[in-house]
Amino acid sequence: MKVIKYNLSYKNIWNEFVKNSKNGHFFFQRDYMEYHNNRFEDFSLLIFDENEKLISILPANINENILYSHQGLTFGGCVVDDKMKTEIMLGIFESLKAFLKEENIAKIVYKVIPYIYHIKPSEEDRYALFRNDAKLIRRNVTSTIDLTEQVRYSKGRKWTVNKAKKEDIEIVETNDYKSFWLLLSSVLESNHEVKPVHTLEEMEKLVEIFPKNIKLFLAKKDDEVISGALVYENKNIVHTQYLANSETGREICALDLLIDYLIKERYKEKKYFDFGISNEDAGRYLNTGLISQKEGFGARAVAQDFYELEIK
Repeated sequence: MKVIKYNLSYKNIWNEFVKNSKNGHFFFQRDYMEYHNNRFEDFSLLIFDENEKLISILPANINENILYSHQGLTFGGCVVDDKMKTEIMLGIFESLKAFLKEENIAKIVYKVIPYIYHIKPSEEDRYALFRNDAKLIRRNVTSTIDLTEQVRYSKGRKWTVNKAKKEDIEIVETNDYKSFWLLLSSVLESNHEVKPVHTLEEMEKLVEIFPKNIKLFLAKKDDEVISGALVYENKNIVHTQYLANSETGREICALDLLIDYLIKERYKEKKYFDFGISNEDAGRYLNTGLISQKEGFGARAVAQDFYELEIK
């Protein structure tokens, strides 16, 4: 096998491979990965077999002498197509280790793609990590609803949704990202003293490139934006990338009504609805209040694992 570091000449073949993969995501497309290329030193890799056929890609960046599953992405191990087999993946890991050793890279920090994002079963890399004595260093919990089953809310969540239904709240799909960013930034600043990961300009650029994948929904009362949800759509799954609720929105449970609409109407034909993680401190701290809200909608835990593999 041959391992090659990504450069611009491989952009088309990379993007095409992502589109035809069995565990890909639109944020593995180069135009998404490169919106923040000033923050990370890209070290993405392409793996070709003995017939010079592309069989896997690894979105990655390098920091000092450590290779990371791209730190600008939520997850992203080896992306593969449906021809991938377990024995081939073992060979890929051997080739990766040999290549990285020559590059004087000491270790890989590898973020496994959770199974809910697989189009077809794709855990060959998890077995390869085990065979190579990779160490589990972090485990986040993402909260996910299986939309193929009947969605069951808690009594408390039923109550808040019913309360909101009496408040004459309007839910709209829109491109008014400026209004949402004002709300989101205000909520994050007042509650957590942080800013959104994306700037408004970055998100507007991404929406322009990926209009079918990034959607914004707002809840309004008397024309005032009181809640919002920015979601990422992939083939079988939708993920809430950002949620925000104003003080008025909290009082009348507007965000719960918006989420109810997304789950039971807008995305009822999807397979999974994923709220994202409720962890801090590299997975060691669980925000019980946050995860309780998600579990009230019927979401349950899916592990998101991080491994460390020494290059010897």
